[in-house]
Amino acid sequence: MPEPARAHDAVWPRRVPRSIPLPQTTLWDNLEISARRYPERHALVSFGQGISYAALLRQALALAGWLQRAAGVAAGDRVLLMAQNSPQFVVAFYAIMRAGAVVVPVNPMSKADELGHYILDPQARVAICAADVAGQMLAANEALAEADRLRTMLVVRYADAMPADLHPDDRPPDAWSAWLHAEAPASPITHAWAQALSAGLAPEAPTAGPDDLMALCYTSGTTGKPKGCMHTHRTIGHNTMAVALWNGASAADVSLGVVPMFHITGMQFAVHLPIYLGATNVLMPRWDRELAGRTISRHRVSTWTNIPTMIIDLLGSPNLERFDLSSLQYIGGGGAAMPQAVAERLLRELGLRYVEGYGLTETAAPSHSNPPDAPRQQCLGIPFIGTDARVVDPDTLAPVPSGQTGEIVIHGPQVFKGYWRRPQDTEAVFFTLDGKPFFRTGDLGHVDADGYFFITDRLKRMINASGFKVWPAEVETLLFRHPAVQEACVIGTRDAYRGESVKAVIVLRAEARDTTTPQDIITWARAHMAAYKVPQTVTFAEALPKSGSGKVMWRLLQEQEAAGG
Repeated sequence: MPEPARAHDAVWPRRVPRSIPLPQTTLWDNLEISARRYPERHALVSFGQGISYAALLRQALALAGWLQRAAGVAAGDRVLLMAQNSPQFVVAFYAIMRAGAVVVPVNPMSKADELGHYILDPQARVAICAADVAGQMLAANEALAEADRLRTMLVVRYADAMPADLHPDDRPPDAWSAWLHAEAPASPITHAWAQALSAGLAPEAPTAGPDDLMALCYTSGTTGKPKGCMHTHRTIGHNTMAVALWNGASAADVSLGVVPMFHITGMQFAVHLPIYLGATNVLMPRWDRELAGRTISRHRVSTWTNIPTMIIDLLGSPNLERFDLSSLQYIGGGGAAMPQAVAERLLRELGLRYVEGYGLTETAAPSHSNPPDAPRQQCLGIPFIGTDARVVDPDTLAPVPSGQTGEIVIHGPQVFKGYWRRPQDTEAVFFTLDGKPFFRTGDLGHVDADGYFFITDRLKRMINASGFKVWPAEVETLLFRHPAVQEACVIGTRDAYRGESVKAVIVLRAEARDTTTPQDIITWARAHMAAYKVPQTVTFAEALPKSGSGKVMWRLLQEQEAAGG
């Protein structure tokens, strides 16, 4: 049987190495170098207002000093970071690293019921939080025992980084005004961002090395409780440098940073990659197709990593012909398959080949990517720089022949170091093959004769809604808090736009059956969980199907849904 890693020789991108030396620097070093190399170049552009590399470095140093000297952050401490894409997010990320601490990115869509875990599990005592969601964080904090609570929360106000006189093409939707200009609720533990930057506190000498823990990126799973993936400066840094080589990226690039930065893909492509290159990153805090079209046109965006639903949405704009998208030279992404018809339209009308990739939180984003000059659709691509990927029998863990379905497993320098404080979970996802540790992705797929990988199914129970990973057990755990819910089973349902959506099959308590509607459940869910987890459909059942041992047979419900039942 031919080695899968050699099958893709014929399509490997020219002038791209098969592997690269591991970096001996930290991600903070990348900012310092780019600030020395390109001090006046715009590192970030937000609503038309540019921030130079020199200014970005100054702000990160000032905030690092405040974290250490005013907030008491020490090397190795975990600091929560909860905000939309913004200059403040980037400053905070690099300041936390410069202080020698560990960044814990938190989805800003999270509600108080979900946030307690992000305080408790990493044992965080300091958080940096956007004003519009500070109330949720404070509510979660108050619900904890005093010994477990945050002691300091630095509050970010988005409007502070916006120009006073907005250009019409940079103007956000009116519906964004409330959260962009939100003020944080008063609390004894809250501090203002502007005051921290102006405090004039210099940080101590840096102590972090390439193998030090840099980020805890949380991902959920079958247990319902999100797990922290431990990433070092080196695991993230390898892929940062490798992506630059793979995409032929340079300091001349102007990227559109709209994929959420709290997510591993946004962290790589909208935070670290542009800074490593010395490129300009034009930020969008949330997706809006009209603002995106105007932003690409006005700022001459040349590279855009996204999720396919964004492309579908932009191409559906009634103003598409008014946008000048001619500056785009590279466009690609992942999280969901790009529909063939949309990819063909991109190539026909814009001359752009959509480059799909594949990766997980555990693999620092890409473990696979399509060669930019030879991409295939609905395809993960080929193993990335420095990556050995195989397809194995999920029971025996022995490699399977080309074309045969099995579990995709990954070995490479970008693979995480394990789950935070969960040695048993870590042990369960690693095994040794040919003397090397491989990570079990839980995704079923196959590799063709040319070395391209394809997903066919999942071993893990997960819903992929517009690239957001929804773990049914986590949603079920939250639904059980509803006073009318006796039992709940969450499954995926087809969605023409999002790919998949969340569906909840619920058994109501007897006393609630005459007074509770599906919309009641959906409305409650919107107040208690992140928007992408909220069931789009709720159906009531007399009972859920169960096995002889009493376990809910979720797979049966999923198969019935897939069959239209």
